[in-house]
Amino acid sequence: MSLLEEIEKTYEVACKELESISGLEDLEKFRTLYLGKKGSVQSILKKIGSLSIEEKKTIGQKANTVSQQLEELYSERKSYIKKLKMEEQISGEIFDSLRPVDISGSGSLHPITKVREEVEDIFVSMGFQIMDGPEIETDYYNFGALNFTEDHPARDMQDTFYTEDGNLLRTHTSAIQARALKELKPPFRIIAPGRVFRYEEIDASHENTFNQVEGMVVGKDISTASLIYTMDQLLTQIFHKKTTVRLRPGYFPFVEPGFELDFQCMVCNGKGCSVCKQSGWVELLPCGLIHPNVLKAGGLDPEIWTGFAFGLGLDRLVMMRYGINDIRYFNSGNLRFLKKFA
Repeated sequence: MSLLEEIEKTYEVACKELESISGLEDLEKFRTLYLGKKGSVQSILKKIGSLSIEEKKTIGQKANTVSQQLEELYSERKSYIKKLKMEEQISGEIFDSLRPVDISGSGSLHPITKVREEVEDIFVSMGFQIMDGPEIETDYYNFGALNFTEDHPARDMQDTFYTEDGNLLRTHTSAIQARALKELKPPFRIIAPGRVFRYEEIDASHENTFNQVEGMVVGKDISTASLIYTMDQLLTQIFHKKTTVRLRPGYFPFVEPGFELDFQCMVCNGKGCSVCKQSGWVELLPCGLIHPNVLKAGGLDPEIWTGFAFGLGLDRLVMMRYGINDIRYFNSGNLRFLKKFA
């Protein structure tokens, strides 16, 4: 048998043998047998030395071609075997992507959910009803119906995520208040809990996705005293003790007069920390008496109806409740953090 015939015969036998291999261990033996330093292809190449220059060129090229083809077939077979092994392993496993990592324990409510439910219960006990609304809002309900004109500088107070169709991710749940004014017949009391979105620079006290509980009372002879009493009742019941609060003037297009309600930081007890920005106070909610223009946008006569509105920062309230010093923990998905509230 000539060397050329030997090469062709070796290739033919190797191909048939490769097709029958189903394990990676046998595949490596095949590689050593045919492509190793002492394998069949190398053995043939060692015999070329006694041939003429022309024969060396022809047989050498043929041997190199066979070697390359066998390397490719080997790699393909290896990938195929690995794929089969993976499919076999997957078919024998039951995997639930929603299953908690630690299946030995039980799940629990997120701290924001726990406090939100408490806040809802407190307000319901005071005669409030709970309303919901879309997270993707129209410009009208998010701004227009709340006394933000097209060129109003107050629009710059909130960095907004806009969608391609001209809508936006709501920057506050005040949009639900605007809807309530059109849908409900006064007098009424509502709260509007939910997620809101702003293009914020994230730090210990700011997030781009956070939670609010907006509230509104519409009736006759509603005053600032009504607002202060309602907030005092909420904080007292949430923290189970009297809290230290302060009311200072603030500007918001949808209320007049407007206020900022702050309360003493409970993480540092007013001494100053990263949560309160070393001030000892945490801004809890903007509030005030509903602006006449907002009542008019809702179809109500401000000469007859009055009211107050507020926007409670739920995340910050939870931070004070549990002494959490970084708002970023809430959306982190860190199980070690969440298990503390189980």
